[in-house]
Amino acid sequence: MKRQGLWAGVALIVLMLGVGGYGWFQQQFGSGSGNSGPVGGPIELASTQGDFSLTQLEEDQLAVVFFGYTYCPDVCPMSLAVVRQALAELDEADRDRVVPLMISVDPERDTIERLAEYIGFFGEAFIGATGSVAQLEEIAERYGVIWRRVETPESAMAYTVDHSSSLYLVDREGTILRRVLYSPAPHGLLSALDDTL
Repeated sequence: MKRQGLWAGVALIVLMLGVGGYGWFQQQFGSGSGNSGPVGGPIELASTQGDFSLTQLEEDQLAVVFFGYTYCPDVCPMSLAVVRQALAELDEADRDRVVPLMISVDPERDTIERLAEYIGFFGEAFIGATGSVAQLEEIAERYGVIWRRVETPESAMAYTVDHSSSLYLVDREGTILRRVLYSPAPHGLLSALDDTL
């Protein structure tokens, strides 16, 4: 009887590792719907600093792009805090080469004014951007970002937005230099920045 319990426990662990590994693979390499992963490309949106385009970056700059929304209770503020921590670890010259960009996937609530107030908590270098649903869907598809509105009628917020949580290191052409999986610590992002700056 004890042996059956042991084997059941081992089988459960193997199953959990398999599911976790598959989830990691999906997030790292795309949704598996016939596309070979994120292709990146241009980002041109209204932002907290006027009309924003990746082409505004200098040749030696890169953007750290994150898709989220200001009413997000946990992942978004944590991710932006991680970006802030990573920037604080860089020397001034490298810090000036990094442009942190949050793209809101909640255009209904996240006005430019709301974004400006929100990203102001993380630092002056941060840019908030958003666009129409059609614009966001097109960019999200190219970057392998999944997002969907989830109605929560019992909540005062009325709805939340489920979304993927990777950070993308992107150059002025929209080339994805690195994709950094979500982490509550800055080490992964710092390592990616060290490799690309």
